[in-house]
Amino acid sequence: MAIGDFSGRAHLDACPGALQVHTAADGGLARVRVPGGAVSAAQLRELAACAAELGSGVIELTSRANVQVRGLDSAPAFAERMAAAGLLPSETHERVRNIIASPFSGRSGSTLLDVRPLVAELDRALCARPRLAELSGRFLFALDDGTGDVDELGADVALLARSRSARSRTARSRAAWTVLLAGVEAGTVPATGDAAGPVAGNAAGPVAGGAAGYAAGPVGVMVAAAEAFLDERAAQGGTAWRVSDLEDGPARVATRLHLDSATADSSAPVPVRTTAGVRRPRLVEQTDGRVALEVVVPLGRLSAAQALLLADAAGGEAPSVRLTPWRTVVVPDLTRAEAGHWTPILTRAGLVADPSSPWAGVSACTGTPGCAKSLADVQADAALEADEAVHARGVPVHWAGCERRCGRPRGRVVEVVATGTGYRVELDGDRRTCSGPDEVAAAVAAFSTAGSTTAGSTTAGEDPAASSEAVSSVPAARGEK
Repeated sequence: MAIGDFSGRAHLDACPGALQVHTAADGGLARVRVPGGAVSAAQLRELAACAAELGSGVIELTSRANVQVRGLDSAPAFAERMAAAGLLPSETHERVRNIIASPFSGRSGSTLLDVRPLVAELDRALCARPRLAELSGRFLFALDDGTGDVDELGADVALLARSRSARSRTARSRAAWTVLLAGVEAGTVPATGDAAGPVAGNAAGPVAGGAAGYAAGPVGVMVAAAEAFLDERAAQGGTAWRVSDLEDGPARVATRLHLDSATADSSAPVPVRTTAGVRRPRLVEQTDGRVALEVVVPLGRLSAAQALLLADAAGGEAPSVRLTPWRTVVVPDLTRAEAGHWTPILTRAGLVADPSSPWAGVSACTGTPGCAKSLADVQADAALEADEAVHARGVPVHWAGCERRCGRPRGRVVEVVATGTGYRVELDGDRRTCSGPDEVAAAVAAFSTAGSTTAGSTTAGEDPAASSEAVSSVPAARGEK
């Protein structure tokens, strides 16, 4: 694949990609979309090599389960290698392939509908529609297998698997997809795509604005929703990046799709969401008798050496790992013996496999020296606090170098915001202004433990009826870091 020169292309949306490289204080920043977080062992090795040879030596995991490499000197060389590795299938659509998915789907017993085939189908469908290249790099799709782990991560268009009968939760024949637009339920779609079944309450026909009908099944509805968003954006002046940016966005996009929110199946059980959540490392039983190992990547910064170890650990017939929006990595398809072998090796390399580790739930923006707007080296300060902390977090903790608070997780979060002379620690309207590291650490410890709830310590997705993300009115975090 020949890589064109995109360096001079002007964009109102400056969201970086593998071709549209952002110039940061520490050099070029390229972001590679990883639909569903699925990365083969070979691709992970190539990412590690590119980070070491062309960049800073670190692969950063983002809040959308994508990856980025900083400090690039040669953006074209990086893009060429990503294309050769199969991580850049489209020049025109590379920034719109934002798809998050339940990371244990198809393997865990909590799966209601396996989203893995739909991730690949949606990715192909997005790249096949020329018009969808107009979507911003912030527009997000989500596929939730019924676990309730990713449907609350702020997607513009999401499908949530739900049973039509509380007595038949695991029966695929009794399941359907609930369509959500910016988190608002808009209708239902049949679970299978074989038939041209319409969305509930809709006459089988084309979507207003020229988008295709529903014969293509769930993915067809997601694509049609994205095109309906573009139609509505044009009608409102053409400046919105996301459905929530539109005036009455969910309802108006649903109307263009002929979706009626009143037709959503209110009798279907909805996953119960917790008030806060910390994603913890764990070992998950797979339905085939094997296990999946989930480890925390501290601050989402994966060294090239750590990436190579994860690639070596990947098991199964087609070795791969799953990156998650919580900056963890899942290594699936391991025997128990293999998991027992690799866990101490990964731990010695700096990854976190202990569920009680204070590192679980800690995130940070780039900070200095990578970001010129930051008032502090938040990565170093966050690492110092986590290394010295004693107790596990009950509430996630996010460190921010300025008031923009880039990368803030959704939901209830302890925020540690740099002020120039120290930090301000916040939770639920309570604030403490701190100057020294000991004072900051004490405030963080008090907020992240005393502020927790029983539900708040739940691991996202560990139970069909539990999610780590709060139902919150907090807007989507600025940036994807």
